[in-house]
Amino acid sequence: MYRKLLFACCIIVSSLASFSQQADSFATNYYYHDLFSPLFYPPANNATRSADGSPGHQYWQNRADYTITAALDDVKNEITATVIITYKNNSPQSLSHLWLHLDQNLFSKKSRGHLRLPVDGQSRYGDANTDFDGGFDIASVTVNDKVVDFVITDTRMQLRLQEAMKASGDVVKIKIAYSFKIPQEGSDRMGIVETKNGNVYAIAQWYPRMCVYDDVEGWNTLPYLGGGEFYLEYGDFDFTITAPSTHIVAAGGELLNAAEVLTTTELKRYEEARRSDAAVLIRTYKEVTDLSTRLKTPVLSWHFKMNNTRDISWASSKAFMWDAAKINLPSGKTSLAQSVYPVESWDKRSWARSTEYVKGCIENYSKRWLEYPYPAAVNVATHINGMEYPGIVFCPIPARGSSLFGVTDHEFGHTWFPMIVGSNERKYGWMDEGFNQFINAISKADFNKGEYSERERPLGVVAPYYFGDGTETIMSTPDGMKESNIGKTLYFKPAAGLKLLRNEIVGENRFDFAFKLYIEKWAYKHPTPWDFFRFMDNALGENLSWFWKSWFLENHRLDQSVLSVVYVDNNPSNGAFVTVANLDQMVMPLVLEFETTDGKKERVKYPVEIWSNTASFKIKLPSKEKLSKVTIDPDKVFPDMNYLNNAWIAK
Repeated sequence: MYRKLLFACCIIVSSLASFSQQADSFATNYYYHDLFSPLFYPPANNATRSADGSPGHQYWQNRADYTITAALDDVKNEITATVIITYKNNSPQSLSHLWLHLDQNLFSKKSRGHLRLPVDGQSRYGDANTDFDGGFDIASVTVNDKVVDFVITDTRMQLRLQEAMKASGDVVKIKIAYSFKIPQEGSDRMGIVETKNGNVYAIAQWYPRMCVYDDVEGWNTLPYLGGGEFYLEYGDFDFTITAPSTHIVAAGGELLNAAEVLTTTELKRYEEARRSDAAVLIRTYKEVTDLSTRLKTPVLSWHFKMNNTRDISWASSKAFMWDAAKINLPSGKTSLAQSVYPVESWDKRSWARSTEYVKGCIENYSKRWLEYPYPAAVNVATHINGMEYPGIVFCPIPARGSSLFGVTDHEFGHTWFPMIVGSNERKYGWMDEGFNQFINAISKADFNKGEYSERERPLGVVAPYYFGDGTETIMSTPDGMKESNIGKTLYFKPAAGLKLLRNEIVGENRFDFAFKLYIEKWAYKHPTPWDFFRFMDNALGENLSWFWKSWFLENHRLDQSVLSVVYVDNNPSNGAFVTVANLDQMVMPLVLEFETTDGKKERVKYPVEIWSNTASFKIKLPSKEKLSKVTIDPDKVFPDMNYLNNAWIAK
């Protein structure tokens, strides 16, 4: 035992001496035990969430079904509604109280989100100096037809049950009557915009919604502050919107009573569109300005249904042109691509192509990842810069060409993240925006033989943008980062990381298999970041903890360097030793290009494991001639922060 201990001590002393010598030769921030620790993953709950990142054999989630009747008053700009929520407790716990989101309360001047707005600056989430004072006006609340105590705290409402919900399947019916004034600027996610033929109403966050109760945190009750989006339960929705008869109402669900709300001409065109691969105009330019072409009744009630979804929204306007076309899905099923927009948006470079874009991107995503699940896909032209809801999205009126395709593709890409894969957007915005931004780049290359493809700048060129000072980590909450950093941190950086993983680290075939399987396994469920990391590791057969930690949990930087080039025995014909170093906290595989004096170029590639126990590594190049140049990462595919030390040039 003593001899073993003595031997171990000698090894430690020897290692320390080696490290000291190494440290004296070059300065580095890299410590391999930090990235290659065997304790990266927390213990897995094998009952609800498996060690391989898939849902466990006892995985559960609660369910919320909604029946909503609502009326739009386009004079008062007000909605009056009643919602009935059938809530099922599938958890193994009894529930003495329930929590609901009242996200519309963000627009109260007393809300936490409003009070944190900058008084001397601009924010996409609101105006600190606005005169508008909104929020839900709750008229009544019952549970199983009995009045219950409720407490409203900012954008949440707690229902205190007279009798606790039993575990494993108990059901209650919640009925809430309410109304609210529609904000004109609804945190860039809803609101009202005036067009020359009438207002466009984009309506979202418009009904009380159940908070998620899950196996990770119990009740998820983070307030709606504007930045963080949504985390919602799945269920079936049956909803009816009553609006002036001059209006067209668009929603993501299936329109159940088309014959009651459309004229004979409109209905004929609507049915034609359901069979057509090309867009069919249902309401034309001339008909928008001729209100006599609508049904002669004060109001109409539009009845929609949408199953197995986490949310619904809608739009209404008398200014809408309307066109549609059939979406062809891999299973042989169809859906209906639709676009509604004011006449000022209709030209060949703008919204006249919207339905083509909707159809194209949904058909593509359905082939690549998972089939589109909804009966309709509606693109709405409004003042919102881009916002997604199941089966319907809001995009900007002025958008045209590549801009309109890009925002349409992005918002409908959200169907897969987070509408199908139901991550917690309020905490982990990157699992929604970043994943979507990643699949958007693939979709853009696919659409119409690359019509809108763009040559992206190499990752090494934009590395200072992603990893510069003042950049929060990807794992920061959307509400917990500077608004100016949201685009970089939630969208582009996680997307760039996934692209790097796909293209350079594991390869397209392996990545796509794992990513597609992740979508399938977590469809209509609630994965966490750890579920994703574990799942990809298992499906890829790799331990990527070094990657997840550097890119997602921390803001580590990469700096690979050529320290020296020395010919073996001082003879070029014997080859050359190249010593490379990792100078900062991130690691990546190594790509080394060497060029001989007669112009020949060759590359050697080394896996990331060369850095698993050292900060420097010696490579023997197979060259038999004099070298003119040795370069690390010549194509700049890795996010190296200092390319000045990436090359050795012969003197």
